[in-house]
Amino acid sequence: MPPLPPAAPCRPAPRTRWKSLKERGSVRIAIGNEPPYTELKSDGTVSGAAPDVARAVFKKLGIDELEPVVSEYGAMIPGLQAGRFDAVTAGLFMKPQRCNAVAYSEPVLCDAEAFLVKKGNPKNLTSFKSIAESSDATIGAPGGGTEERLSLEAGVPRNRVIVVPDPQSGLTMLQQGRIDVYSLPVLSINSLAENAGDEVEVVAPVEDSPIACDGAAFPKDATALRDAFDVQLAELKASGEFAEIIEPYGFSAKAAMATSREKLCSAEQ
Repeated sequence: MPPLPPAAPCRPAPRTRWKSLKERGSVRIAIGNEPPYTELKSDGTVSGAAPDVARAVFKKLGIDELEPVVSEYGAMIPGLQAGRFDAVTAGLFMKPQRCNAVAYSEPVLCDAEAFLVKKGNPKNLTSFKSIAESSDATIGAPGGGTEERLSLEAGVPRNRVIVVPDPQSGLTMLQQGRIDVYSLPVLSINSLAENAGDEVEVVAPVEDSPIACDGAAFPKDATALRDAFDVQLAELKASGEFAEIIEPYGFSAKAAMATSREKLCSAEQ
């Protein structure tokens, strides 16, 4: 009888993932480096509403350190599936398609969409539809993000939807006239505009913008870890600590607590 082939390597079984993270003492999280959702400091530490909530929850689970990995939004789910990080805590809004690909926690942060435009809004861009109806308006948006999808769904031609790697690049491209509008959630745009001087202005919320909420995203087979995360997240919400963490960043605890993963994952937005 010929020898059996060697066993293929595999990742830890789902039931041991939490134990493995506890033994390591850290969890690798994907972030977008988009304040106030996430921000990578010059010393390598991470802050922002999403990581701060994750830090508090993981600490209750016996995991003390966060290892941030900056990623474009379109690469977050593939990276999670490939094991490049253990969770995504980055303002990755829940959509049915994403819910089919990852195991989301209950909602953490909710927001609407906003535009950053040149002072005076010369092309009168107040909605994704208005960009589509313009003959030449271009929009900058994160690759794989909600803003890119909303633009295309509103009828903006693909060649007028410009993928932008990070918020500072979006601001620079707008200032240089390479795009006519840059879109991110309201709080992210407000944060960017604060340091942009008086040559730009904010349109918020965008007229045809839905309210969206994120959650911590885990690999699809990590439901045990996700469920443990949810238990501690619920305790944070009930104690008031959740509001204390996110509201200084401008987010509403009430908005996150008024909806659920079930509703968001089944909603057509």
